Amino acid sequence: MTKIYVYDTTLRDGSQGEGISFSVEDKLKIAARLDELGVDYIEGGWPGANPKDMEFFQRAKKLAWQRARLAAFCRTRKPGQRAEEDENLLAVLASGARIATVVGKSWDLHVLQALQTELEENLRMISDSVRFLVDQGLEVIYDAEHFFDGFKADPDYAVATLKAAAAAGATWLVLCDTNGGCLPDEIQRAVKQVRKELDAPLGIHTHNDGDLAVANTLAAVAAGCRQVQGTINGYGERCGNANLCSVIPNLELKLGYTCLPPGNLRLLTDVSRYVSEIANVAQPNNMPFVGKSAFAHKGGVHVSAVLKETTTYEHIPPEKVGNGRRVLVSELAGASNLRYKAAEMGIDLKGDSASAVIQKVKELEHQGYQFEGAEASLELLLKKATGQYRQHFEIECYKVLVEQRKNEEAVSEAIIKLRVGDQVVHTAAEGNGPVNALDNALRKALEEIYPVIGQMRLTDYKVRVLDEKAATSAKVRVLIESRDRGDSWSTVGVSTNIIEASWKALLDSMDYALLKKEQRGGVGRE
Repeated sequence: MTKIYVYDTTLRDGSQGEGISFSVEDKLKIAARLDELGVDYIEGGWPGANPKDMEFFQRAKKLAWQRARLAAFCRTRKPGQRAEEDENLLAVLASGARIATVVGKSWDLHVLQALQTELEENLRMISDSVRFLVDQGLEVIYDAEHFFDGFKADPDYAVATLKAAAAAGATWLVLCDTNGGCLPDEIQRAVKQVRKELDAPLGIHTHNDGDLAVANTLAAVAAGCRQVQGTINGYGERCGNANLCSVIPNLELKLGYTCLPPGNLRLLTDVSRYVSEIANVAQPNNMPFVGKSAFAHKGGVHVSAVLKETTTYEHIPPEKVGNGRRVLVSELAGASNLRYKAAEMGIDLKGDSASAVIQKVKELEHQGYQFEGAEASLELLLKKATGQYRQHFEIECYKVLVEQRKNEEAVSEAIIKLRVGDQVVHTAAEGNGPVNALDNALRKALEEIYPVIGQMRLTDYKVRVLDEKAATSAKVRVLIESRDRGDSWSTVGVSTNIIEASWKALLDSMDYALLKKEQRGGVGRE
């Protein structure tokens, strides 16, 4: 099978995305995971642009890399300056990187307007910069910035910039759709024309401003490019870069190319989510191949078919990219959905009980509940409906007080009375707001009896207004995410009273923690 070389620029181009900033430690961690994934090149940054990238290269060269080769990014020399005196090029040498990716202008508009120099001088800038680095023993990849726009404006000049780089010793010529506005047929025509005029290996670098970066990358490969540049999760300036999490599986699974070492494609979902966590950017659930919803099935007809034959509604087996199948339960669900989820949770759903539970789910979702993102609440509901639920505690009553004194912050206090078996617990606690006070009071009441409660914590709290026109009397849905040492779960509550909605979700969260402990070996009154 034909090899396609993967060039990852998450650490450089990806970091230019709005809201993304990687520390040196972040970059080293991500680079290690990319190396484990098996990409061929990792663009570590621009050592001539900032000290952080220089530090990355200095530290990275001391590490052992399994497969990936680190590339340092730089521009061509400045107009009228000698390459050996250009600080930007000298910084690449100082970084210790053995591969340099040199970006140069291929659009006459940029040469004349942005650089404000002559077309012939730009060709010399490309040639001098590439040759200088090659003479220093570096492999040079030439990125032809704005190539496709330049090709449309003046194809002869755009190709001349490539010829200048190739003649100076560049090993790869990468054609860039820097503005991200080209269409796949435009990409293919240009690549085919370049192949007629040059024998050098070609690469493709696309941006996503027309939502076509992946399609344009695939079109370029079909036309003869053998290196693909992109970022994990499509991070990048403006609308982002080509998403390697879509490019790679499409090339391997749909087009029969080899991109990663055998078996490594299954690491893709974990790498995508890992980079998302480091970047502190939530991964879109509907991201193809690696998203949480990429293989999620909600409609009853869909689920019924998938349970019989997965290819009815899945274009690939999710395991091939390290993802998994999910079946959602909602007002659109049928008996197949519920039986699948029940079996997944180890719940025996017999006879007509599925229909009764589905009706209950539909009634609750009509009230505003949503169980797609609150599977812990769904499991509790299923256990209650099938008689497999054991009550761990019973709430007698609760009260929340908020006191605001002049020139002081408001103080919240929750008072709770609950029953565990024949024991009644009556306690109070303060908190940073009424929900936190309720959380503290409930923990205080339960921890002495169930110490496992002390091991869990709330990690997220979301409030969604369901009918905005009702203003402050609107119904709200509260989603709470909780975590213990080895698991996380989400619960839901709905009410026109935000405190009551939060309380319902909070009770389910504590109850589920006890349920999980029970399943792992019994709760008991410890």
